[in-house]
Amino acid sequence: MRPTNRSTSVAGRDLDSARRRFLGAAGAAATAGIAGCVSLPTALDDRLDGTEDVSHFQNGLRRLGYYPEETVPESVSVNWSFPINYVTHTAAKSSPVPTPDGETIIIAGDSGWVHAYTPDGELQWSTLTGATDLGFHGSPAIVGDTAYIGGYDGDLYAFDTDSGDIVWRTRADDLHGALAIGSSPAFHDGTLYVVSEYGSPSTGTIWAIDPDTGDPLWYDDRMWGQPHPSPTIDLETGRMVGGSNDGVVYGWEFPALEYTWEFQADADGQEREGGAFREGAEIKGTVAAHDGYGYVGTWDNHFYCLDLEDGSEVWSFETGASIMSNPAVDVAEGIVYMGSDDNYVYALDAASGEEIWSTDVNGRVIGALTVTAETVLAGSYDTHLYALDKETGDRRWRVENRGRVTSAPVPVDGRIYYAERAAFSNYYDDAETVMDEPGHAYCLVSDD
Repeated sequence: MRPTNRSTSVAGRDLDSARRRFLGAAGAAATAGIAGCVSLPTALDDRLDGTEDVSHFQNGLRRLGYYPEETVPESVSVNWSFPINYVTHTAAKSSPVPTPDGETIIIAGDSGWVHAYTPDGELQWSTLTGATDLGFHGSPAIVGDTAYIGGYDGDLYAFDTDSGDIVWRTRADDLHGALAIGSSPAFHDGTLYVVSEYGSPSTGTIWAIDPDTGDPLWYDDRMWGQPHPSPTIDLETGRMVGGSNDGVVYGWEFPALEYTWEFQADADGQEREGGAFREGAEIKGTVAAHDGYGYVGTWDNHFYCLDLEDGSEVWSFETGASIMSNPAVDVAEGIVYMGSDDNYVYALDAASGEEIWSTDVNGRVIGALTVTAETVLAGSYDTHLYALDKETGDRRWRVENRGRVTSAPVPVDGRIYYAERAAFSNYYDDAETVMDEPGHAYCLVSDD
């Protein structure tokens, strides 16, 4: 049975020391400012996005999917690929994540295997875990030489990135009987944050975890609806947020970890009753945080901009179908890019929600988007990965694959890594589902 308390430290331990370390660093940075202006040292500025010696899903704590120093080639071809996904489960597939030095790419599959490859396609190691039913759908957080990822067996794993050895593994019972972990962990200031799911009742818990041991430090079990999205941390506003299948975005003060607000998606004006599951308002994608605002889509066909201070709605944009994918934000230009089940990728003004352009990609977009120096990358249900001009939405190129592309495309030093779902026949029929070919992970390189 899951605990009844909502927010608590575990076994007498708390995060006060981590909070003091953060506030001390922020105070030192403020003291260094001139005439009231805060000038952050480069190392601390990097940590605001979680990028110093850390690799995250969507490239940082704010989950922006923003790679301003990466340039997408004019034309590409597949350099290498390998089979990794075999399961019919419709959740977006795990995304490749590079180690902080870029010398290894960690890729997890939906059959319980985790693999490490060099950029040129040499297999470094493969490790089979206990998550052999539905495997992994979240993506790892990599801190130094350790990768952390949760599985659909309810366990959180820590891997040595050099050897593939499992450093530690929490058991589902350690996390109060977790059914699954579909979210991608976040790491900040010596602590991991991750969301777990539960089956009966359909609920979720956000955890703070000791990365050295896997021991829980704190948790809040107020979430409902088996949450899949990953926690987003915005250090500028002091907020940690996460959405769930009940149509709610939950917000905590950070690093204090005090619950502060919730936002309920509209779902045709229905009233939410207690913690009840709200069909039609599900939130599957992770919030992207920029300039004090959070951006997220829901199954009520709307894409929302929220004020992270209080969770209030700033604007919303309606598409022709539900929204499952994670958005990407171009910080320099103030543009947010999002995909919808209506087969379109949209570019919206981040401040107003005004549409700048939209492009038909011939299939649902449920994986995370990526924005680079000149290009938006989006996977489609039509089995293609698309590269779109970020200013006009015009198609630069597309690459055909075997199955539906549902991971985030990850650009690293001129290469693009991503994964697809397995190709199935009779998928929507009552007849037995037949796998035509496993889903592969890919590395694209320039044709030049």
